[in-house]
Amino acid sequence: MKFPAKGLYAITQTDGKTSEIIIQEVSSALKGGASVIQYRDKSPVDAIYLAKELLSLCRRHQVPLIINDDAELAYRIGADGVHIGKKDGGILAARKILGTKAIIGLSCYDDINIALKAESKGVDYVAFGRFFPSSSKPLASPAHIETLRLAKKQINVPIVAIGGILPENGRQLIAAGANVLAVIGGVFDCNPKQSAQTYLKLFNSY
Repeated sequence: MKFPAKGLYAITQTDGKTSEIIIQEVSSALKGGASVIQYRDKSPVDAIYLAKELLSLCRRHQVPLIINDDAELAYRIGADGVHIGKKDGGILAARKILGTKAIIGLSCYDDINIALKAESKGVDYVAFGRFFPSSSKPLASPAHIETLRLAKKQINVPIVAIGGILPENGRQLIAAGANVLAVIGGVFDCNPKQSAQTYLKLFNSY
């Protein structure tokens, strides 16, 4: 399964929620049209069970499931790929675990040079952010919209924007060069199906 050329990248909101609630919310986001799901869980109780359930949902909707930080978990459950940051092990290490067909994405923060190097090493997408204040990553360094404009001119893989993205501010990121919007709270704080549909409308002109 390939990473989408554009659309909504819904990242799980797990804090204080049971597995059943997370599964219900992801199901709702998929029904709303989410193009890709990431399982992100900083305090997992039963990661294998939950990841397998999310993978089953994604398969039904023909949408990729990406695992955050953990290539071993992605391999174990047969997920479509992994998202890694600068502390999560290298691109080549993830590729060795998951194989040539897996989706590998990399956090590039606000650094176009990281993205260019990552593309040369075969990543399937690059992610920049945070662009706006974010409750899930309050200490993350800010990224600048100009970085998206530069990336659009130089990067050939899909460009993901992340960090505090809401329907009110997402359109400017797409206009600057983001192909995909990665969202946690904006989708899962309230009515994931309806929220996903609202984000998808931002792409209508692009």
